[in-house]
Amino acid sequence: MVWQTGFLYGTNAGIAIKIFKLNFMNNKKTLVLGASENTSRYSNMAVKKLEAHDHPVVALGRRAGKIGDTPIITEKLPVEGIDTVTLYLNPDNQKPYYDYIIGLKPKRIIFNPGTENDELQSLAEQKGIQTIEACTLVMLSTSQY
Repeated sequence: MVWQTGFLYGTNAGIAIKIFKLNFMNNKKTLVLGASENTSRYSNMAVKKLEAHDHPVVALGRRAGKIGDTPIITEKLPVEGIDTVTLYLNPDNQKPYYDYIIGLKPKRIIFNPGTENDELQSLAEQKGIQTIEACTLVMLSTSQY
């Protein structure tokens, strides 16, 4: 592996770049709540786009499965280091997850279109969690994530 004029050459270049990104880029471990294997669902698109932007992803859905290499879990497992929870469940379906979401102690919760929820936003803000009404896909596409 050789570094020449800003470029890395050799068989380990890809590994070195991945390590660099993980150590120096602003990667935000994200829980996608409402994940689905259905490729027409925005939650599915979000998991793929988050991974493409090198953000570690935990996918939680109603049914077990996979999105690319990311398993979809169905249980509210304790997960360390969650920076962002991005919601793809309507407000009524969010209620069973309130304690779980707050207990993860994320820095922020993104309420994607159709998931806006004053009750959960209030609970989160009381715990010092930032709430954002926005589209995860747009945020990623415009470098605002």
